[in-house]
Amino acid sequence: MKPDFSSMTKTELRAFVIAHPDNKAAFRTFVDRFTSEASPQIFDIPKSNAEIEEVEFLIRQKLAELNMKRDF
Repeated sequence: MKPDFSSMTKTELRAFVIAHPDNKAAFRTFVDRFTSEASPQIFDIPKSNAEIEEVEFLIRQKLAELNMKRDF
């Protein structure tokens, strides 16, 4: 019986893909779901050390926000 990837949660689908790395249909479904939830924003590559530091700061800030939400 073929698994129903559309009914799996993202976590279940990820686990299935890891357990069955040769299953192309599962992989495509996972990638499609992941990219459909991704932000459409495009960012330029940092061009200076100051821009790199700013990006690092923003990443740390976002991770801190996500950790705070997770704790509640």
